[in-house]
Parts: sequence; C-alpha cells; structure tokens
Amino acid sequence: MAAPAVSAGAVRAVSCPSCGAAIELRGLAWTQSVACGHCGAVLDARDPNLRILQRAHERMTVEPLIPLGTRGEWRGAPYEVIGFQQRTISVDGDDYSWREYLLFNPYRGFRYLTEYDGHWNDVVPLLGIPLAYGTGARSSASYGGQSFRLFQTARARTTFIAGEFPWQVRAGDSEEVRDYVAPPRVLSAEGTQHETTWSLGSYVDGPAVWKAFALPGRPPQPLGIYANQPSPYAGGVGSWWRTFGLLALLCLVGLLGRALTARRARVYEGRYELAPPSTFARAVNADSTVTGTPLVTPRFTIPGATGNVVVETDADVSQEWMYLQYTLVDETTGQAWPFGREVAYYSGSDADGTWSEGRRRDRVTLGPVPGGQYVLRVEPIGQPRPGHPITYTLRVTRDVPRVWPFAVVLLALLVPPVVGTYRAASFETRRWAESDAGSKLASVIQDATDT
Repeated sequence: MAAPAVSAGAVRAVSCPSCGAAIELRGLAWTQSVACGHCGAVLDARDPNLRILQRAHERMTVEPLIPLGTRGEWRGAPYEVIGFQQRTISVDGDDYSWREYLLFNPYRGFRYLTEYDGHWNDVVPLLGIPLAYGTGARSSASYGGQSFRLFQTARARTTFIAGEFPWQVRAGDSEEVRDYVAPPRVLSAEGTQHETTWSLGSYVDGPAVWKAFALPGRPPQPLGIYANQPSPYAGGVGSWWRTFGLLALLCLVGLLGRALTARRARVYEGRYELAPPSTFARAVNADSTVTGTPLVTPRFTIPGATGNVVVETDADVSQEWMYLQYTLVDETTGQAWPFGREVAYYSGSDADGTWSEGRRRDRVTLGPVPGGQYVLRVEPIGQPRPGHPITYTLRVTRDVPRVWPFAVVLLALLVPPVVGTYRAASFETRRWAESDAGSKLASVIQDATDT
C-alpha cells in the first residue's frame, strides 16, 4: 500500500475541541477521523478546526492491550499503533467483542492486529477482490489460488474507538461481516449493500506480538479454538496413515517370509483311545469319570537349535468330554513342559432349532523349545459313553508360523494414526461448533483427516 510523501515519525499535535486534551496525529494525510482518548469525541481530522463528528454520550473505557503510540518491529518493518477500536456482534442475545489495533508505517501504510479471547491475527487490506461463490452455509471464496470456507456471517457494530483511522469512524457504526477460513488464514468481507472491503488475516501467536512491541508481562492465554487457528494435527494425520501403511506392508512381507521359511516338520503322530467305564462302574455311578492309563509316546527328535512346538489333539468326542494332562520331556536334560488341554463336543435341538458347543480339535503352541530327543507323557481323563471309547490322535509339529505376533504389531502400529485421526476430527469439531455454517462440518472434518 503506497503512502503519501511524509517524513518517518512525523507527528502533528492538536487539541480536542470538546475537552481541550492534547491529541497527536501520526497518520497525517491518511487520517480521516480521530477519537479523543480522554473524552471519546470523534473528530474530523481533515478539518483544520477538527470538527466534532460525534460526541461521547457517556465515557466508556476499554483498555487496549497495546497502548496507542507503541512502536515495534512487525513483519520486517517498524510500525506504530495509532488507532484502536472494539467491535461487537450479538448471537442469540449474547455479545461477543474483539479488539482491532491499527498499525501505521509511513512507507508501507496500514495493517491491523486483531485479538479475540487471546487469539491474534495479522490483517492486511486487499486491493484485489476475491471470488465469492455459493450461497448460505455452502458459501466459499477464493483468493490467490486458495479456497476459503464460510465460517460466520454477522453484523458487527463499533462499541469503542480511540486514536486515528483512515476512514470516517463513529461509535455505533454497523456493518455486515463475513469470515471465510482456510487455517491459518482468514478472508474477511465487511461493508454495506453499496460497498464491501476485503482483508486477509494470518493467525499469529500472542508471544510474537508481545516480543515485537516489547510489551510488559505476558499475553492473555488463548481460550477455546479460534476460527482460523491452525490445527496442531494439520498434515500429520495423512503422514501417520502413510507410515502405518508402509510398516503394515513390511509386517505382511515379514509374515509371508516366515510362512515360506517355516519348517512345519511333523515329528510325531500317534493314535490312542480312552476306554469307557465297565458295566459295573457305570451301574454304581452313571456319571463316573474314567482315568485312563498314563502313557508315554515313543521317542521323537525335535530338529533345529530352538523354536516353537505345536501339539494338536484330535478326538472323536460326541456328547462327552476328555481332558489330557500333557508333559513334554527332554530326555537329555530332563527339562519338562507340563500343560493340560480339554476337548468336548455336545449338540442337540430345542425350540430355537439345533445347537452345538465345544470343539473336537485342540491346538497349543509351546516355545521356545530347544532341539533334542523328546517324549510326550499323556494322562487322559474323560466320560466316554458306554460301548464307545474315545479315540484321539496326537500330533507334534516343529516350527509352525504364528500370525498373532504380527497382528499385535499391526494393532500397536494402528494406535498413532487412529488416535491422531480422532484428535484432528475433535479439534475441527470444536472449531466448527462456533460457526453458523455448521452444515459444512462433516466435509471439513473429512478434509482435516485426509491431509
């Protein structure tokens, strides 16, 4: 923005015709109106006699966070705060106010700092006109090749002014304001039916403002989530999912490699049976349990240095059960691996139809088991039906690939992208809960989690 040819730091001192207080004009030829900081009267800065445009009906004091006359280095150039106004909108009977600070540099012109609930924006007026399209909650605008979504439409009124302004400003002025967001930027249109001005804002942190203008203390803590506040998850969710996809692919390759290289060596298979109780025992106790004679399998060799061993039990149980107490014994070292397994199967029918429960086949994985000479001790217990011994087959297999370790790894890898997606969606939900264009919420959340 061009500025008139004036000396840097030039100041014109005048007196307020309403209260006589001293007023310093820093914007010079740019300034059209000035609000007296003492009595609140609004004066015509272009009139040599400072004609009073508006008298203060009552003294209203709003203390700016950045005092008028404060100078600082902002966006690579020195600026001075020469104007301050508070603007207010009403939503469902509640008032919400934000503050605007007018910054001036005689060579770069004007720009603004706005603050609402501790959230700050650096705002510059636009000379070009953005393209607005759509209607209602589906309205959007584009500027500089970037698309902005309508966030809010409201009527803003000026509730307090102090300092100089490059337009005729009065307390009570009212304009329609439309904000379009593409975090961290906000595109704003404000005006009347006859004239609309556009500005572009960028979200800035309060500490950056405090440092630039050497302000004492600390900036106010931001409350809630602001319209164009950048999401801490922006760009991260998509990266997390891409990383998960890559690691999941590596896991699948590892699982495939394990499946292809596993030995699956059957080192023993034997068939046995558990005889039913005698007729006398059945007569004495109809539900008598049979404890079979303990048996020991022939010796078998488990190859390899170390690895897992799978023991399978396949029994022809029907309306009965059987429990087997196993012990895998290393004949060389005497080391033992005791474990118990049960097989049972029952079926029938009732008013709801046929049913079944239990299983005839069991499988257990032991490991790590070193290679060597082994036997398997078996102690069977069960309730075979009269005249129907339970026949069961034992199988011992070396080095069988297991899927669950890979599944656990995949679930662990899934946690960061799932949590990140939830948090990103939650952040956008909280942002758009403050919008009057809520019908866009679903698509905005989708965009946030796709990035």
